[in-house]
Amino acid sequence: MPETSAVESADQYATLPSGMTICFRDHGDKDDPAMLLIAGLGEDLTFWTDSFVDSLVARGFRVVAIDNRDVGQSTFVAAPPPGTWRQIAARPRGDAYALADMAQDAVGVLDHLGIARVHLVGRSMGGMIAQTIAATEPERALSLTSVYSTTGARKVGQPALSTIRLLAAPPAKNRTAAVCAHLRLTRHVAGVGHPIDDAAEAAIAARGWDRSAGDPAAGTARQIQAIQRSGDRTAQLSGITAPTLVIHGDRDLLVHPSGGAATVRAIRSARHVVIPGMGHHLPESLVGPVTTHISQHANRVGGGGNHVRIP
Repeated sequence: MPETSAVESADQYATLPSGMTICFRDHGDKDDPAMLLIAGLGEDLTFWTDSFVDSLVARGFRVVAIDNRDVGQSTFVAAPPPGTWRQIAARPRGDAYALADMAQDAVGVLDHLGIARVHLVGRSMGGMIAQTIAATEPERALSLTSVYSTTGARKVGQPALSTIRLLAAPPAKNRTAAVCAHLRLTRHVAGVGHPIDDAAEAAIAARGWDRSAGDPAAGTARQIQAIQRSGDRTAQLSGITAPTLVIHGDRDLLVHPSGGAATVRAIRSARHVVIPGMGHHLPESLVGPVTTHISQHANRVGGGGNHVRIP
């Protein structure tokens, strides 16, 4: 297998029948099993760090990472973002898209690349999108890994009040403010056992700001609206047949660990890994452990299909 560093993979674009253009990067050997990485709320594909992607490539996977709609180099939707009161009241605008639409964006990239079946890996909102693909397109999902995500049920997975206060701050209007806001939030949610590297996180936030093809605050508001419009997906998750791994930290202040536990209860045969000291972040210290869990889970399934029960 040729060695391919994440930093060597260029942005590519898939223009979909829906009119969306989705940016992606394609890493590793095209003959290796495919793995799709779907990032979280307001995160572009570079939030999957080079070391994270390279670790999965070194373990024998073709890794495709995407910019969701309304972030990075993908299409920013023309509809106005929801106002603050709509977000607080969880009352989406009539023109809001849903997680199902974002799932179809991801499937459209797979179609563009000619990838029939894939190991799905999503974190936070990306976990919700990956869950949706596994539920609605079961023939495409070799396996599912849901990282610090939840089911959409209101009684589980809710952020701490201290986190809500940070999220309610006025959005950044320039690069410097965006970096400061990212550092402030990430320090808060990262977890006591895995402190962040300020310089590395500042670089991630700056790169995300520079890559944005639209208004990041408006895009994030529309993504929040998509989560709210999709509501409680517990019943939908109960139909997932793909072998599922749920990874969550026990110190998550953004998606309470109850969200991971609820996901495990909802999905038949799901395996649960709780990482002590981990919050709502994947710092360098967790790259090795988390990619090990993901690759071992995918390797248990191999190319054998969707209906493999994991002991």
